[in-house]
Amino acid sequence: MEWDVILNAETLQLFADGVWVTLKMTVISLLVGGLLAIPMAIMRVSRNRWVSTPVWLYTYVMRGTPMLVQVYMIYFGLAQLEFIQSNWDTVAVLKPFKDAMFCALLAFALNTCAYTTEMIAGAIRDTNHGEIEAARAMGMSKWLLMRRIVLPSALRRTLPAYSNEVIMMLQGSSLASTVPGLIDITGVANGIRSQYYLVFEPYITAAVLYLILTFSLVWLFKLAESRWLAHLKPRKA
Repeated sequence: MEWDVILNAETLQLFADGVWVTLKMTVISLLVGGLLAIPMAIMRVSRNRWVSTPVWLYTYVMRGTPMLVQVYMIYFGLAQLEFIQSNWDTVAVLKPFKDAMFCALLAFALNTCAYTTEMIAGAIRDTNHGEIEAARAMGMSKWLLMRRIVLPSALRRTLPAYSNEVIMMLQGSSLASTVPGLIDITGVANGIRSQYYLVFEPYITAAVLYLILTFSLVWLFKLAESRWLAHLKPRKA
């Protein structure tokens, strides 16, 4: 194996830049998707079907189709429409579609939003009925109950499942390499393969970098769970 190609300063800098792009896309996607998921989860558990059904349909479609297809639909489909391309210099809301990074982030955020919505909605439904009755006995309104009791409890209990979604989002961000102009970790490995006709060295390096990032995230979530879910741990005899 020709590891000299990987271990030279220029290639290592390329991988460092790729790690930065991967982390940036992952964090932004999770932040946007998470912020959108909270109100959508509340809508998802609504008893009003006119409110809950559109959210159900959205999560059903996004979770039922591959994220790669969603990336292609936005970058190679939506962003290439003549109406959008002819107006993105004059209409502010259309201008971001010129940026490949925006298209990838939009696809990633919408995808993770769907999964996170269902996670939070499930946790809301599983809220201990005793907590709800106690809050009602104190005279809390429906929205105050949701804000002070139900949502904080649901978000804490969602942590173990959400950690898996974060890891899947990190690894799924490798699909950004299919969008021209985006050079993440996988994109760097693809470039080295094309330039030097090497396969194992660049992809082994990419795999190691993803493993390091994954285990770092697992460690951070373990810390978070030990702090916010300590009351759910079984007590020692």
